[in-house]
Formats: sequence, C-alpha cells, structure tokens
Amino acid sequence: MDILEVKKLWSDVKSELRETIPAHAFYSWVDALEPAGYDDNTFSLLTVHMMAPQIVRHSYYSQMSSAFEKILGKKVDFSIDYDAALAEKYKKEKKKESSRPKSLNKDSEEDSKTMDNLAQMQSFSNLNLKYKFENFVVGENNRFAHAVAFAVAQNPAKKYNPLFIYGASGLGKTHLMQAIGHYIIFNKPKLKVKYIKTEEYVNELIKNLQYGGERNARMEKFRQKYRNIDVLLIDDIQFLESKTYTMEEIFHTFDSLYNNNKQIVITSDRLPKDIPTLPDRLRTRFEMGIIVDITPPDFETRVAILKNLAEVRCMDAPFDALEYIANNYVNNVRELEGAFNKVSAYADIEKTPLTLELARRVLNCEASKKELTIEMVANAVSEYYGVTVSDFLSSSRNQKVSGARHIAVYLARELTGKSFENIAEFFKKKHPTMLYSYEKIKDDIKVNKDIERAVNDITNSLRS
Repeated sequence: MDILEVKKLWSDVKSELRETIPAHAFYSWVDALEPAGYDDNTFSLLTVHMMAPQIVRHSYYSQMSSAFEKILGKKVDFSIDYDAALAEKYKKEKKKESSRPKSLNKDSEEDSKTMDNLAQMQSFSNLNLKYKFENFVVGENNRFAHAVAFAVAQNPAKKYNPLFIYGASGLGKTHLMQAIGHYIIFNKPKLKVKYIKTEEYVNELIKNLQYGGERNARMEKFRQKYRNIDVLLIDDIQFLESKTYTMEEIFHTFDSLYNNNKQIVITSDRLPKDIPTLPDRLRTRFEMGIIVDITPPDFETRVAILKNLAEVRCMDAPFDALEYIANNYVNNVRELEGAFNKVSAYADIEKTPLTLELARRVLNCEASKKELTIEMVANAVSEYYGVTVSDFLSSSRNQKVSGARHIAVYLARELTGKSFENIAEFFKKKHPTMLYSYEKIKDDIKVNKDIERAVNDITNSLRS
C-alpha cells in the first residue's frame, strides 16, 4: 500500500483512539507513533520512545485493535518498533520546543510527566505493567476483594488501611495488589509507591547486615527506603515465619508508615492468625484494617478469564475449547493461564485454529486422569500429612490420621473418578464411610482455608 494511504489510515485510526485512550496517554505514547507500512495484514508503526511498544501492547492493545478493525473493516495485527534515527530527530524537535514560552508546551509537559511516572514505576516501584484493574477478571470468588482494592487505589490511606489480601497461590493476589500501585502511579503521580516480595525484603535485609563497613549507616538507609514512601505493597508476608529480626524491622516500618497516614497493602496465602510464630503485636496490626480473601474461580469466571486471554492475543477461541480447559483446570488462575498458553502456542506454531480437538490433543487431560490411581493419591496425601498409607487402612481414630484419610478419599474420588465401592475396597472401609468422608471434605473446603489449601497443594503435586 502507498505510504500516503498508510498515513491516511493511521490518521483515521488515531481519531478513533483519541476517543478511547486517556489524553495524557494518547499524547505520550500514541500520537508520536509514525506509520511505516501495511503488509500481510499487519500495520507497522515506529516510535521514538523505547518503552512505547511495551506500554501500548500491555495497556492499550484492545483499544488499538478495535480502532484498526473499525477503520479497516477487518481484524489486523499491528507492530510497534523503536526507531533510533526517528528518536534522534524527535529529541532535536523537543529542544526547539523548549525555547518556546511554557504556555505553548502543555503537551510536552504532559509527556514529560508521564515519562517520569513510568520511570518511577519501572525503577523504583518494581511493578509489572500487565497487572492492571482493566484486565483483572471479576467473579464471585474475588468481587469483594476487587471492590476494596479499587477503593484503596482511589483513596489511599483514607479508609482500608492496612488492606490484607489472602488466598491460595495463583488466584490473583499479586495482580490485585500491583493493580493498586499501577492505578495510583498514573492517577496520583505525586505519591511514591513501592512493591516488594517478602522474600526479596528478607534477602536485602540480610545483605545489609552481612557486609562490613558502616553497617549502622547502611541499615538506616535501608529502613528509610521503605519508610519514606506513600504506598507500601508487601507480597507473600507468610515468608516472615520464624524470621525474628525481619519481623522486628517490618513491625517498625509498619508503625512508621501507619502513623504517618501511609497506605499498606499485604498479601498472604493464609490469615495472620494462621502464620506460625507471628508475634501478636504484628498480627493485630495486620488485622486492624480490613481482611479480604480470594477463592478459586467458579466455572463462569474461569471461562471469562480464558475469553479475556483470547481477546488480548486476538485469537478466535470457540466456547467448547474454552469450556474444556475451564473444566479441567479448576484450582487457580495461574494453571488456567498456563493451559491456555500451551494450547495457543501450539496453534501459533502449527498455524492452525484453536479448537476443541487441538485443546484435547495438547492437554490430554483424560489421559492424565486415567494415569492417577487411588494408591498414588493415598501416597501423596500420607506424605503431605506425615502419616503412612497403612495408617489409612487401619482402624485408627487418631485425629491427624482421620483428617488425612478424609482428604485422601475426597481426592481419590475427584482425581481418579473411581466409584465409592472401589475406594472403599482400597481403604478397607465400608461404602457409607467413604461417602461421608467425601461429603465432609466437599463442605469443609468452602469454609476452611487450611483444608482448601491442602487439597490444592496435593492436587497440584499429583498433576505436575
């Protein structure tokens, strides 16, 4: 296509984008894009900002795709590449603009401010651009947590402080936490945001304690790094367990921030009261704000998550294929995404549509289920709880053995599909006893986070 036609198309696309992308983002990232060509159903764009390809892809992909489809009348892909020569030319133009009166440089000032915000997010805040409220799929399992998190993002330290989010691994706690930071940086740029994994915090603290030299000065600098901020996001706080010195540091950092009206957000795979060795004074502080939980997504939410993934990748995915994945990956969002990524990768490599047949062939969930036996499940549960399979087969009523046996029966039924008669035969118990165990765990999972976590952990170990 002639370059003049390409430029005309891009001008029309930009007019559409101006209506759907916030002004500061449009003028910072989109307006400066230069059309380079349109071939093989791909619209090529050049940029003067090194980070623009990542920013636009992660933050405004759907808006860009919709605008191209509306103008061109069909779905097209687009590429964005950094052009060094174009960037040098852009810098020279900016220098010329800097000599003009400030009143004429409003767009330039907005561009500079957004660039500063992004620099803060990448270097200091330690946030991942893909974790935003816009692409967090809300379902019954996380609706309340999402609402509270968004309220915190809109008004940090005003109402829910600290915010404590808990739930099993892979359910979206980190996504929700980082979405808060992402929102604050782009809507309240004067606030300093810091995200840190507890494990990274511990390692950083140890390094500062180990090295020689001015340890006191070094420790003071370390403390101020986490206390001279407005929003602290601490991920996986359960790793504090048994780390006495680190808990002392966290305690004083918490008090410093809270007393200075700064927002604190914490995630964990368990409630504060269920973290062993956590001092009461720290536990009560974690509980003094609001505690929200995220549970495994239901079927409808799992399908919605998969649809969202397909849309982001501009893939046509029929419902029966998504249903197959959603029915076989039920424990958490992470394994659900992993399954979809595997199927979509095969579709890309083999240049074939994503279909139910492809999903069945790639994931082969039926074969995985057939491979599991009652004995394998019993061995996994006994290892997890530190008992033996012989204990399960005995008449022991020891609480630890009995509780583990109930879970073994539940998982044997769920993961192998064997009848209660078969399960009863293995455990050398009566059929009604097996049915009772199954129903008990089925109900307990809904209200007991420890049992839910154990079931998920054992299931993941058997499927890995």
